[in-house]
Amino acid sequence: MDDQDEAEAFEAEVLRERPTLEDDVRQLIGDGRAWAEAELAWQKARATFAGKQIGVVALLGLLALALVFFSLMALVFGLVFALAPALGAWGATAAVTGGFLAAAALAGLLAALRAKRMLRLIADKRADNRAGP
Repeated sequence: MDDQDEAEAFEAEVLRERPTLEDDVRQLIGDGRAWAEAELAWQKARATFAGKQIGVVALLGLLALALVFFSLMALVFGLVFALAPALGAWGATAAVTGGFLAAAALAGLLAALRAKRMLRLIADKRADNRAGP
């Protein structure tokens, strides 16, 4: 009988230490609150990091644009100087300027055609039905 009494005492103690539904709900609410606070802290850290990096990205982008601009100017002057012996100074200037204007006209024409196509597709009500995922 001694073993049976010990078993009953052990079972009674286990039942006393067993968490109730109320304890489980409190634990769940506490865990949810902790998760929400951790998520908020994580999102704040991400936003702070992005805010600090945006200035660096903008500065590097401006530097890249300036370097591309100066590279194009060097190309223009180099082409004029290279063509000057064959075409003369004015002829080389006209040839380089004409070449760049032709390239600019082609780029502008392609941009206009793409813009027209985009607007036509946006305005077409049936395009929504034809477009796939």
